Amino acid sequence: MKKKQVWITLGLMCLILTMCIAIQIRTIGSTNSTVSQTLTDDSLRDEVLMWKERYDNALEELENSEKELTQIREEATQDNSDYISKEEQIRENNMLLGLTDVTGSGIIITLRDNSNVTADSLSALDSIDYYLVHDMDLRTIVNELKNAGAEAISINDQRIVQTTSITCEGVIIQVNGETVGSPFTIKAIGSTELLYGSLTRPGGYIEALENTGVIVEVKKADKIDINKFSGVINAQYMKTVQ
Repeated sequence: MKKKQVWITLGLMCLILTMCIAIQIRTIGSTNSTVSQTLTDDSLRDEVLMWKERYDNALEELENSEKELTQIREEATQDNSDYISKEEQIRENNMLLGLTDVTGSGIIITLRDNSNVTADSLSALDSIDYYLVHDMDLRTIVNELKNAGAEAISINDQRIVQTTSITCEGVIIQVNGETVGSPFTIKAIGSTELLYGSLTRPGGYIEALENTGVIVEVKKADKIDINKFSGVINAQYMKTVQ
């Protein structure tokens, strides 16, 4: 009997010992995994901090270089009247080419499709096209403004430059390749009285538009802001004479 109790006791002790070893092994494995993950996170964080420090240093060097370059240019041109004159000429040319934001007095023309007209309200001899603004209308007004001496023109904030195209794709009007729609706001900087008189003269194109049913408003303005041309002007064929 005593021998049987001894074997039972030994069996229980072995079972308890096996369970303890298994728990210890699992605990050690979990601890190693946590430590490994912690080391990985620390490594990534250190690498991110290192690259951020490099970026900050590079940005600081760039800002310092730009300041030094500006200072050098100012010192080099301080007493150079010829350089200053050329800089002024470049600024004037950029304004005329449409590459600079400009401001000045002039007129603002607003063209709207006549939304009060519907297909049901038209007579058999009438057409809805008469009451809509077309690309040809925009081109004609721009040409009249140029003939009247406008120095800067825009349509719905699209600057009119030498390469500007005003086209119609179906029912969509595009200026400089950008879609524009009613109402069309045409800004023009120049002699206010001359521009206004040329556009509103009796028998002019504005009067013709009004007679067809398009809604037109022309007003003078002491201060008009026109943005620069946002595209790229490329010369494919012409070259400077050597």
